[in-house]
Amino acid sequence: MGGRYCRKHYCLAVVFTSLTLCVLCFLIYNENIMYERSSKLVENKIFFAVPQVQSLEHPLPSDVCSFHSLSPEDALEWNHMKDSVAWPETPPLPTNFSLHDTSDPAHSTFTILPGNRGGSWHVGDQLEVLVKINDFYGHPKKFGGDFLLARLHNPTLFAGVAGQVLDHQNGSYTAVFPLLWEGNAEVEVILVHPSEAITVLERVTQEQPDRVYFKSIFRSGSVTQTTTCNVCLKAAQQNLCNYTDVRTGEPWFCYKPKKLGCDTRITHAEGGFKQPLKPGEGNLFKRGVNMKVSIRASEISNIDILPKVKGDASPSLNIRPAGYYYQGVWRVIHGTPAKQFNTSTAISQCLKDKVIHLYGDSTIRQWFEYLIESVPGLKKFDLKTLKQSGPFLALDYANNILLTFRCHGPPIRFGTMAASQTRYVANELDSVIGGTGTAVVIGIWTHLSTFPFEVYVRRLLNVRRAVERLLIRAPGTLVIIRTANPKALDLLKTLTDSDWYSLQRDKILRAIFKGVQVQLVDAWEMTIAHYLPHNLHPEPPIIKNMINIILTHLCPPGESFNEATKP
Repeated sequence: MGGRYCRKHYCLAVVFTSLTLCVLCFLIYNENIMYERSSKLVENKIFFAVPQVQSLEHPLPSDVCSFHSLSPEDALEWNHMKDSVAWPETPPLPTNFSLHDTSDPAHSTFTILPGNRGGSWHVGDQLEVLVKINDFYGHPKKFGGDFLLARLHNPTLFAGVAGQVLDHQNGSYTAVFPLLWEGNAEVEVILVHPSEAITVLERVTQEQPDRVYFKSIFRSGSVTQTTTCNVCLKAAQQNLCNYTDVRTGEPWFCYKPKKLGCDTRITHAEGGFKQPLKPGEGNLFKRGVNMKVSIRASEISNIDILPKVKGDASPSLNIRPAGYYYQGVWRVIHGTPAKQFNTSTAISQCLKDKVIHLYGDSTIRQWFEYLIESVPGLKKFDLKTLKQSGPFLALDYANNILLTFRCHGPPIRFGTMAASQTRYVANELDSVIGGTGTAVVIGIWTHLSTFPFEVYVRRLLNVRRAVERLLIRAPGTLVIIRTANPKALDLLKTLTDSDWYSLQRDKILRAIFKGVQVQLVDAWEMTIAHYLPHNLHPEPPIIKNMINIILTHLCPPGESFNEATKP
């Protein structure tokens, strides 16, 4: 080992007055700003100790610093799942391409097809919509690769369902929807990106995977230096500090300071963004023109759905959505029906005697914040940590509830945080006791969007292996995975967090955890189907439905909770 493990121990003492106030005492020894956290909550029989990432200053194998590097085992699995992210090939852009030759939503149309009943539709049927993409001249496109999203909705009923889009690779697409409610239903088709923009997004990831870079401060005595860090850096080995995690093999490097050693690193932060576009390519990512713009209907855009025909066998559905909204409530189609936890009392009764550990990015932190606001008895303890990165801890002593949040390890685009807090979820999971009454919630996606697939594959495979270890030693543990969701886009957000990047990683996540005993919160469909605009951090009505799914898994049907109702 090139670095040293710093041994530090927190003393957690719980002393409650008549008002059940919690005092948490930390004794921190911090020689190198790298420490190992231990805490114990006797009442909940919880103990978790987090192993620390070490700093390495030894020669590196020649193939360690590569955005595409995978172990032989991981590379084999990645080869098996490549088809899940296959995208229709899009032609390269000519040097001086014209925007007018690219996909234009204003000149494109969709048409509702008659269906098997000749123009009438009933609950249980399937609706198909033909989409034809044209360029700015109105000429039909002759190849596929455009990124479309589709939704069927009824604003009056607060109903909505995501559609599945099939690419015929000739400029035409079919959007397919299940018909799930009686009444009116309106079709919405959105061009997220033209195929030409997908060409650019693929290219910049291959050519400039380091376009988002990071910084670390190194300090010893009065000497302070700042250097650039990333998953991989182009430099001679002797000029790099190697912070590759010894347990997971997750790579992380910083340029070595000229006057300081690698063990003097004290912070991690997002450093900045390099502009990766060639002249004229920015025109492919213009809001209101060709990015997240609705496509008009050639004729009608809505249908009336009649009641289900009794005794009539409905056509078999080609798609299996996760669920749909009706009266603003998310109704699960396949799986446990979501119960409604509409009051703080219902939520706290469900969480009673539970331990919930949340790991991931700000979209998971959003769930921590929602629960704190929804349950008055759940009090956040002041750990003196940063509002953006945490870690956070909350307790409801009266109901024996523990709630924690920790952000995932680098690359994470947060403000300046202690390097000692950049911990990998897989390592955190290995320190969870688990068992009945414990839930682990994980969400890792948006911060890895700018990197090649291999970086994300390695991260999730490490997490999956840790989940499998957890379920072996504590089979009663509930593990929940949050998927990606679409968001509002501008040029910068597109080049770092495009919905296309999110969709591709969402497919990888589902492939990696297929067959593992985990529950998914399908944030992708829950965001598309909802009437509210897309947002990186979905609006409260969507979050409420997501939390209801989590609570339903924690407190499944058959268990009685006051004010928790079926949809």
